Amino acid sequence: MQIIVLALEGVFDTGLSVILDAFATATSLSAQLFGGTPRFDVTTAGVRRKVRTAQGLTVPIQAIKPASKPDWVIVPAVIAGSPAELFAKLERPDVREAQSHLLKWSAKGSRIGAACMGTFVLAETGLLDRQEATTTWSLAPFFRQRFPHVQLDDSRMVVPCDIGVTAGSAMGHLDLALWIIRQASPELAHTVSRYLTADLRSSQAPFIIPNHLAQADPMIRSFERWARQNLKDGFSLQNASKALATSARTLQRRCDAILGKSPLAYFQDLRVEHAQSLLHGEGHDVEAIAAEVGYADGATLRTLLRNRLGRGVREIRAGFE
Repeated sequence: MQIIVLALEGVFDTGLSVILDAFATATSLSAQLFGGTPRFDVTTAGVRRKVRTAQGLTVPIQAIKPASKPDWVIVPAVIAGSPAELFAKLERPDVREAQSHLLKWSAKGSRIGAACMGTFVLAETGLLDRQEATTTWSLAPFFRQRFPHVQLDDSRMVVPCDIGVTAGSAMGHLDLALWIIRQASPELAHTVSRYLTADLRSSQAPFIIPNHLAQADPMIRSFERWARQNLKDGFSLQNASKALATSARTLQRRCDAILGKSPLAYFQDLRVEHAQSLLHGEGHDVEAIAAEVGYADGATLRTLLRNRLGRGVREIRAGFE
C-alpha cells in the first residue's frame, strides 16, 4: 500500500509522529508475523523542501511527483491557537497548493484521510461536501459554520466516507492510522494496537467539554448559563427561549447550526457532564446524583450515561480512581 503523508508548515508534531510510527510498526510486524503482507510504503511529502513542525522541528520532505497515484494521502493537523488563526492558515499559498494536489489525487482514485485540524484543510477543497465527516470536537462549531454542506458528526472518532476517512481530535491521528491498517488486515491492526497499547475508539463524546463549545456563539453561551441554573428543574424549550428573549424556533435553529444538535440534546450533555463530576466525588449515590441533575431515578441516569459515554457508573468511577 502506497501512502503519502502530506505535511504542511506548522504540522502537529504528535499527529505526524504517531501516523509514521503506526505504519512503521505495522510494516515491521507484518514482516515478522504475517509474511510481509500487507506492506505500507510511507512517504512524507509536501509542497516545500522542508517543513517546520508546530514545535519548531525541521522535517525533511520529499517533493510531490505530479504523476503519483498513492493508495492513500493523509493530512495531519496544522496547529493553530484560534479559529481565526486556523482560517488564516487555510489561505496560505502552500496550503492552497496542497489542496490542489488533494483534488488531483482524489480524481485519480486515491483515498484521502485527515485528522483533527487537518480536516479543515481537506474540507476547504470541497471533497467533503455532502459527505459524513468528523473533526476535532473543540472546533466543531466553527467547522459547521465554514462548511455547512458537510454532514459533521463530531461525537464520532473515525468517520469513513466515499472519498476516504476523517478522524477527531489530537490522538485521533492514531485512530486514523489504525483504521487504515485495519482495511488491509484486521488481524494486523489488532496486533499493532496491542504493541502500541492503543485501540480504535468509536467516540469522542467522553472528551467533549460543553462549556467550550458554547463559547462559539453569544446565544449558546446564554443558553448554557440558563441550562446550568435549571438542571434540577428539567428542560423546557419555551422557558429557555423566553429567558433568552428569543423564539423557540430561533433557539432550535441556532443550536443546530452551532452545535449540530437540539437544545434538549445539549441540555442533556450538561446533565451528563455534571453527573460525571458528582460521580467523581465522594458521598453521592446514584439516586442523589439523578435528583441533582433533574432525573426521577438512578435507572434513567444510568441509561443516559451508557448511551452518551458508552460507560456505566462503575466504569466512570473506576476511570477517575
